[in-house]
Formats: sequence, C-alpha cells, structure tokens
Amino acid sequence: MVSDVSGGGRVTASSSPEESSGAVPGYGDLVEASPDALLVVAEDGTILTVNTAAERMFGYTRAELVGSDHRTLLAEGYRNGFQRLFFNLRRDASDAGTGAGETDTAPVEAYGLRRDGTEFQGEVAGSILVSGDGTASMIAAVRDTSHRPESDDSLREAMSLLSATLESTADGILVVSSEGEIAGVNNQFLTMWGIPRKMLATGNDEAVMGFVLDQLRDPDQFLEKVEALYADPAAESHDVLDFRDGRTFERYSRPQKVADQVVGRVWSFRDVTAAKVAQDRISRAMADLAAQSAQLKSLAFRDGLTGLSNRQQFNDSLASALAGPCGTAVDVLLLDLDDFKEVNDILGHHAGDQMLIEVGRRLRTCVRPNDVVARLGGDEFVVLLVGSLDPEAVAARIVDSLRVPVWIDGTMLRPSLSLGLASINVEAVDASELLRRADVAMYAAKTAGKNRYMRFRPEMMKALVDRNDLEAGLRMAVDSGQITVHYQPIVSACRGTVTKVEALARWVREGALVPPQQFIPAAERSGLIVEIGTEVLLRGCTELKPWLDEDSSRSLAVNVSGVQLQHGDFAELVLAVTESCGVDPHQLVLEVTESVFFDDDCHVIRQLMSLRTAGVRVALDDFGTGFSSLGRLQDLPVDTLKIDQSFVSMIHTGSEQLPILNAMISMAHGLGLTVTAEGVETVAQAGYLMNLDCDSLQGFLFSAPQPESALQPALDHAARAIAGLRGDRVAGNR
Repeated sequence: MVSDVSGGGRVTASSSPEESSGAVPGYGDLVEASPDALLVVAEDGTILTVNTAAERMFGYTRAELVGSDHRTLLAEGYRNGFQRLFFNLRRDASDAGTGAGETDTAPVEAYGLRRDGTEFQGEVAGSILVSGDGTASMIAAVRDTSHRPESDDSLREAMSLLSATLESTADGILVVSSEGEIAGVNNQFLTMWGIPRKMLATGNDEAVMGFVLDQLRDPDQFLEKVEALYADPAAESHDVLDFRDGRTFERYSRPQKVADQVVGRVWSFRDVTAAKVAQDRISRAMADLAAQSAQLKSLAFRDGLTGLSNRQQFNDSLASALAGPCGTAVDVLLLDLDDFKEVNDILGHHAGDQMLIEVGRRLRTCVRPNDVVARLGGDEFVVLLVGSLDPEAVAARIVDSLRVPVWIDGTMLRPSLSLGLASINVEAVDASELLRRADVAMYAAKTAGKNRYMRFRPEMMKALVDRNDLEAGLRMAVDSGQITVHYQPIVSACRGTVTKVEALARWVREGALVPPQQFIPAAERSGLIVEIGTEVLLRGCTELKPWLDEDSSRSLAVNVSGVQLQHGDFAELVLAVTESCGVDPHQLVLEVTESVFFDDDCHVIRQLMSLRTAGVRVALDDFGTGFSSLGRLQDLPVDTLKIDQSFVSMIHTGSEQLPILNAMISMAHGLGLTVTAEGVETVAQAGYLMNLDCDSLQGFLFSAPQPESALQPALDHAARAIAGLRGDRVAGNR
C-alpha cells in the first residue's frame, strides 16, 4: 500500500491479486517489517494507522496511537513540523498534478517524544497518499538518529528555542521564499488574519493572498509595497495596514539570509489597534485641551459681549507700547456713552447690550486693524493708537460714527459719547498716568456738554481736583450737619392758596451757597444722597408739622433719588420717619424722576406702590426731559405730573400756540392725574397755564426757596400772588 516513504513523492492506495498472493510479500508485510516507524496522518493531524516499529519507537500500543494527535509524539518546538511538511508536500503534489513535475523533499530533523517522557533525535520523511475519494493524507517515516555521532544537542536546543519563541510571540510571523512561496507561518499569524488552516494546507498561496487583501482598506498599496521589497531583496520596511473592520496592524519586513545570501523574506505583523485607539483618544483629548486653552485664553483677554479686547489685554498692550522704541507715538482714547443708563431703563438690558455691541463694531471701523479697541466695563471703552500720525482725526471720526442713529428692537436711538484723548510727550509717563489723563479729558468733555472729544491739557487737572474736593467737602458737610433745608411754596390755581411746600437740600460752604446742580450729582456718585435725602425728609416733617396740622389738605413734597430707591428698606424708612414726626402719610408727596420707573429692578416699583398703599403720593418730576411718553403714564404708580420748566420757558407773551403743553395737561387729567408746572417766573406764564387748567404752579413768581425761618413770609407772598392772578383772571372774563 505504501511506497516512497523515505523521500518526497506521491502514492495512491490500490489493491491487486498479485499484491495479495502468498508468493510475494504484500505491502502490509513490508510496512510491518520496516525498521522505520511509519504513520499515516490525516489532514487534521489525526493518526490513521501505524506499524509495529512505531509502537516500539514511541512506547504506545497501536490502539493508543490510532485516532490520537500526532503532535503528542513530537518534542516541544517541533510539534508543527509535520504540518509544515504536509503543506510543502501538498504544494509539490499540486505542482506535479499540473505538469510541474515531482519535487523530492529531503528528510527533516526533529525530536520525538516517547511515552515515558524521554526525547530522541530523529528525522522525518513523508509522502502524500490520495485515496479513491480524493481525500489526502500523509505517510510519515520516522527514523531514530540518536545513535549518529554527529548529533548536536546544542543545535537541537537552539532549534527548540527558536520554535518556542516563534510560537510564543504576540507577532504574526510569515516566511516567504525568494520565489514568493510561503515557507512557514506561526499560529499567531493565522489567528491574526483569521486564515483557516485548511486553506493554508491546500498550498494555494494565491487564495491566501486574496484572503488577506480582502480585509484591507487599501489592498493596492499593500501589493505595491510587496513588489517594491521583492525588487530590492536587501531592503527593510515598516508601515501600517488599515483594515476594513477598523483594526490596525504594523507591518515589518526584513530579508531572510543564510550565509549572507538572501533566501527569502520574513514578515512580522503586530496588532496595534488598541494602541492606535488609545493614541487617537489622546490626540483628540489634546486637541480638545488645546481648543479649550485657546478659548480660555480668548476669554481671558476678550470681552464676552462685544468680542473686543478686555481691560487685561489693553493693559498688556499699553505696557508693551510704552516699552517700545523711544519717540514712538502712543495715544489713549478713553470714552463712555452719554446717558447710557437711560437706554437700559427704557428698553431693558438686552437693548443696552445690543447698543454696546454696535458701538464696539463702529469703533473698530474707525481705527486700523492693529489698533487695540477694548471695553473696560459697562459703557466704557478705550482705544490704543501706536504710531498714529493724527490721533485727533481718529477721535473726531469716533465721535461722528456714533451720531448715526441706532435701531434696536424697532426703536431709533441716537447714542453719543464723551471722549478724552491723552498722548505721551517729552515727559515720561507710565500707563496708569496716561490712562488717568485720558479720564480727566473725558470728564472735561462731559462737563463741556458731552457728545464731543477733548485732548488732555494740564489745566484739566484742576477740574478733577475740584471734583474730588467737592466730594470730600460734601462728605464733611454731611458728617457735620451742614446740609440745610429750604422750602418753596406750591400754589393751587383753583383754590388760590398755598397747598404744598417742596423741601430742597441746600449746602452753604464757606459762606456761599453751592448750586444743587453741582453737589447733587456728586452726592449721587458717592452715595451720600441717601443720607442727604433722609435728612431732608426728617427736617421737612419736623419743621413743617405745625403748618401741616393746620389743614389736612396741605402736603410736603420731598425729592427722592433713584439711588435711594435702590435700598431695600426705603419704604420702611419713609413710614418710620412720618410716624416718628407725627405726620400723616397722606400729607407726604415723593417726587421722582421718570427714569426710576424703567429700571428692570421691579423692587423699586414695588416700594413706591407700597408707599402709595400707605397713603403717600408720588409725583413724576421733570416730565418731558427723559424718554417716557404720555401713553405710558397709565402704567406708572404716580398721582401728579410735574411739567419741566424747559416747557414753561417757551411761554413768553402768553399768546403762543403750544399744543404740546395742552396735550400734556389734557392727557394727564384724562388719566386722573393732577398737574404742577415748575419754573413759573412771569405773570404771562402763570396765566397761560391757568387757562389750560393746570392744577398747581411753582416758581420764583410766587417765591424762591427759603429757609425755615423765612418760610411764613414766603407763604404769604405766594398766597397774595396767586390771589392776584385769580382776581385778574376773573376781571378779564367779565
């Protein structure tokens, strides 16, 4: 049955009468008589049959050997030798079947393993046996060569170590001959690529290559690299393979040499998918951190609302500019919006934000790309010019840019600004001093009428000193009780008598009366207005109580600042003062400017409504000078409308046609409000207003504000004046 068991070749299973006759020994007798161990091994490595020499060599019975794995008979490091031999034989047999001719396979060295655990040196030769149904198996002839004197234990140990190393490495190893044929692989290679063992056993290298290429994203690149390396046998390479399923392998290739001659190529594949995924995550994390760092840096040096530079960025840029070459022009333009608070009061903070954004945009269009435009906070902006030839032209351009109306939520607003310009000159100044000079110039621009720019001049420092001196003196005056109260009568046009007195704060400093329009704004800036307002209310209630007690229809009017209304306990304070002085809250009128009604802080409104509930009346002072309209009066918690003296001053002869005054008074009456006209100085003005049915009149025509000691004469003079006007009016109507 078996032939050519000592070398490579191909036999077929057959039977004939001649082979089975008793005259000639049969193949079975020959197999049993062979001194070499003969094993028939299936394609999956299972032993199909053995001869007696195999039993004797390995120490197992025939029954124990048949059906077992042939690798149990091989020492560690040689257990894949049969399989490699099988592969080579199959390939040779395939070539022979296609006319390529037979190829002898020389015996290979191996170490066997006996049943008792001892090892022996041997050599193995094999042939392919094909059955009638086409099933292939291998006949292996094993010869014990341990008796040979040339056996080399060190070689055996080296081979064992090499084989064990190849099988234990995490890399997939593929050895290809110089002819491009697969010479060997380790198990890890098959596992990594998922190559079926049966496919490799067929010896069809093209099928194996196709199986590999189908898994790659770029098979053409894979083939190009292979072809390039075989064109240069001594070359080494290292590249990366990307799989369709997302895996990533590193591919190493180096020539296989024997005695300095290239006989093939060793390919090593390493699965780096996990490492690549981790690296990608790290890269993404680093990119995210870089983006966050850039964002944080931007936030650290950018104004979040306008996108302009912020105070820190401006300070750094200014310091850098001042440290530059001597003689370089450095100019600072400091500006803020005039009456910006009223925009917030009328339209809300959203509209205010939109205006700030628009202002920032316009500022950028007025300067060069490299000039720094920053928002310092609130409605305060600053521009830094370095090397500018004409900073005043830039300042004028900025002022003009804001004269163009701004439309916000359907409302047209005309913003304006006050700008101060300061520049370095031959006198060395630091950053804080330069900015301070710009601030002084800006304050001068506001004082000069707003909506303009002014360059810093040394004499402007006096104005700043005066302002600081005013606030310091006011603090001292409040602490020492130097704030006094003067009273101005308000007459009733229909009753012809004084029905109300307004209490006004006055400050006499060094024997001279400081105008209220000077110290009241300073008091509001410093917060002293709270103490001053409380003092005026307390003195007014105390000093006018006897006059108020004479007639319950009489009342005391006191001005209230928006700063006072911001205090949470203002309503309680007012009622506490009236109670302590014994004044009926119904005899108290609080005069507020219209801007307090448009603050987003509803607490202010609630305080006024709480006071009205207690009986206190509220008058809207200086009506017509702000942004409110007659249509909004019905929504406001007010009882009286006070027409500003700027409207009254339009009356000169009394024969004018002033429909705006008529509309104000008529609308107010239609809403159930009483009307008081301020600043009445002439008989013509009083008569004109009385003809429009204005309820009350106030002004120098009746009396100037007087201290408490001169109040009675003032009341008498006012009563006579209104009585005379009423008499003249009656006479004129006859």
